[in-house]
Amino acid sequence: MQRRALACGALALFYGVAGVVHLAMPAPFLKIMPGIVPAPEMVVQLTGAAELAGATALLQRWSPGLRRAGGWGLAAYALCVWPANINHMAMDLARADGGLGLAYHIPRMLAQPVLIWAALWAGGVTDWPWRRR
Repeated sequence: MQRRALACGALALFYGVAGVVHLAMPAPFLKIMPGIVPAPEMVVQLTGAAELAGATALLQRWSPGLRRAGGWGLAAYALCVWPANINHMAMDLARADGGLGLAYHIPRMLAQPVLIWAALWAGGVTDWPWRRR
């Protein structure tokens, strides 16, 4: 149980900071938004709000159902923003100077499924890989 509480705290801190940054400084996020996304400013604001809501849900202890909903929400969020991360990688690597390079983008792409799993595990949605048989 200790590991899950630490994961909840770590993810809540990560998503809480990210949510504040999305709301306070949206410009970098607008730059990497795929062109097909309608109302990009509103989408960045909504993603910031979603991050803050998910972080808050993970931190509370009185409702396991709300914590599970926060885990599901943050996992869905991480899945939904993956296209923006892919778009950012494609745009950045296409720059004449190579942008941030593969050493930045490959770990970022690989981290996305880990973030999805971590949100589900911290929220109590799954016990994998520590499930007892």
